[in-house]
Order: sequence, then C-alpha cells, then structure tokens
Amino acid sequence: MAQHHNEKVVLFTVIVGLAAWCVPGAGYYLLKEPKRGALVCVTVVLTFLIGLSVGSIGVIDKIGAKPWYVAQVMNSPAVMLIGNHVAQTRDRTSPYKVFGRQAEIGQIYTSISGLLNLLCVVNAVYIAHTRHPPHPGD
Repeated sequence: MAQHHNEKVVLFTVIVGLAAWCVPGAGYYLLKEPKRGALVCVTVVLTFLIGLSVGSIGVIDKIGAKPWYVAQVMNSPAVMLIGNHVAQTRDRTSPYKVFGRQAEIGQIYTSISGLLNLLCVVNAVYIAHTRHPPHPGD
C-alpha cells in the first residue's frame, strides 16, 4: 500500500516537471496555483519573445551556439523544433541571418528565459514532492 502511494507521488512529480517544461507555468496549474502559473507563463514567454524580436529566430542556433542553445531549450521542447528549422535553412541561403549586438542580446534574452523556466520547473517539482508526505509506517 505504501509503495503504491510512493509510486503515485513519483509519477505526479514527474508529470508536474514535464508539464512545467513543456508549457511554462503549467506545473503550477497542476499544483492548483493558477496565479503563480500565469505569472511564470507570461514572464518566461514574454522574455523569450523579446529575445526573438530583437535578434530574430536566427538566435536559436543549435550548431553555431551550442551553450546558448542548451539554455534556450529549457524554455520548451518547441525550441528544438525552431532550432531544427533554423539548422535546415542554414545550409541554404538562410533568411534568418543575424549578426552583431542584436544577435547577442537576442541570445541573452532567450537563454535567460530558458534558465528562468528551469528554476520554475525545479521549484514546481520541489513543491509537488513536499506536498505529498509519506504514509506513516514507511
């Protein structure tokens, strides 16, 4: 019985973590904290979109800027789709070329939003784990 409860807690914690990574703030919605979830979603998404608007979609470069890309992927798995699209068009004459300050600022904003989302994912997983104390007798 106790092991069944522990399996449910672990499963719920994993679901919260995956949801929080896929959609910023979704982990908090699962934890019944919609205001916090909405605040995280708006903050992370707007920061990411500001980075894209400053530097263009070309700042998500999984080939030429791997450290930045790793941080950007923390936003959502959707960033991997964008990275694949940019990488495919890079071989041809890419319409997503960006250089100079715009590229740097765009990379910084998109990466910071990814790292902020990573912090929120970790926090949501921690809250999910601590809200389910083990049964007495474990």
